[in-house]
Amino acid sequence: MPFSLQTCPVSLNSKIAALENNLKGMGSVLVAFSGGVDSTVVLAAAQRALKDQVLAVTAESESLAQRELDLARRLAKVMGVEHLVILTAETSSPDYLKNSVNRCYHCKSELYSKLNAVAKDRGIHRVVNGIILDDLGDYRPGIAAAREAGVACPLAEAGFTKEDVRNLAREWGLSNWEKPANPCLSSRVPYGESITMEKLEAIERAEDLLLELGFSQLRVRHHGDIARIELAQEEIPRFFTGSIPQTVERRFKELGFKYVTLDVEGFRSGRLNEAIGAAMSPTKESSPSSSTPGKKGEPSG
Repeated sequence: MPFSLQTCPVSLNSKIAALENNLKGMGSVLVAFSGGVDSTVVLAAAQRALKDQVLAVTAESESLAQRELDLARRLAKVMGVEHLVILTAETSSPDYLKNSVNRCYHCKSELYSKLNAVAKDRGIHRVVNGIILDDLGDYRPGIAAAREAGVACPLAEAGFTKEDVRNLAREWGLSNWEKPANPCLSSRVPYGESITMEKLEAIERAEDLLLELGFSQLRVRHHGDIARIELAQEEIPRFFTGSIPQTVERRFKELGFKYVTLDVEGFRSGRLNEAIGAAMSPTKESSPSSSTPGKKGEPSG
């Protein structure tokens, strides 16, 4: 992959060096690989630092959209890294299904337990994830699960922000450098409303339809009988062109929704977290392994 330190900002150069030195010191790593830009950058950096002493692992479950799993598989193949897909069972946990504000803790605890078992079986020294500095200022209960499981956060430890990650991904020629964040399907269900397989399937199929219609940054929020569509502001006018409204209404109702709404505020990452932001006061971060409540980001770890 093309890379030139001369074209990167000096501050980013030092972060790259810190990241690669940290990974090299681990000897071998298992990367929790979602196919998102953050975990892809970690995987690429691990390849550079450790060559073939790297294993990418993606967790497959009902809460992961099939399109995201397919993307992870394609990226790993293009990168030439060993890739393993494992099954996780967070959706069999009553604590997860009741969808309290710490739902992601139960999800990540399940994930990291499985990843640590794979790492032990394969003789891999550390499990690493794609948490960045921006995540530390948001409500991310999954970060506590990472800390408890001894999972390293090399991007956050090296001081990487989302802007840094995207700049480096572009510089390294990673095809997903502009990919919008896309947390699990359960993040579309408001806290306190139970997670069901039927809801997750309806959300996935509804979002697939909008993607097929050419929309790019979106969410379908599940509010019982109501589907609330969030689109990027610049894409909202196109929603009302041609037969799109009628097609969306018909297909969504086939999925079980009685009412279909378009949020005029448009897409904003972490809309469902805002409901708990006022009730939870931010605390000062002390380390990349901590979890701080906030108002931005998706309701996921």
